[in-house]
Amino acid sequence: MPAAGLARLRCGGTGLSYPRGVEWLGLAGLVIAVLALAVAVSALRRTTAVTHRRRQAAQDLPTDVHGLRQEVSALRLEAADALRHLAVVRYDAFGDMGGHLSWSIALLDDHGDGVVITSIHGRSDARTYAKPVAAWSSDQQLSPEEEDAIVHARA
Repeated sequence: MPAAGLARLRCGGTGLSYPRGVEWLGLAGLVIAVLALAVAVSALRRTTAVTHRRRQAAQDLPTDVHGLRQEVSALRLEAADALRHLAVVRYDAFGDMGGHLSWSIALLDDHGDGVVITSIHGRSDARTYAKPVAAWSSDQQLSPEEEDAIVHARA
């Protein structure tokens, strides 16, 4: 006769005794394993879908190097006229003023064409000037600070 709280299980004819809770524990383990498998399959499907989208996006890109070089050249031509060379020079325009409130800024493209803007601040007023620049120089006389701004923008 089996002891109290034990059930007699026949596993391969061995006749071993296990507590009754082991059956439920085994069933719970089986349910957890099935759930883990379902989560893994779901994650694999999502990963496969993302990989498929990336492959499709890669196929939409030009595959030849010549085509890519043409696109880069076209972008460089478009960007050549952009004001990409910038420099600001701050200074004291008058000996009795401090704080570097006056400034000159050079705004130039790749060919050195653009403008130099200068703002001179005094005690009672401020004046702003704009001078055209072509090929890294100007037809108008430039102050040393404006020339510095062009040199720094070119560097």
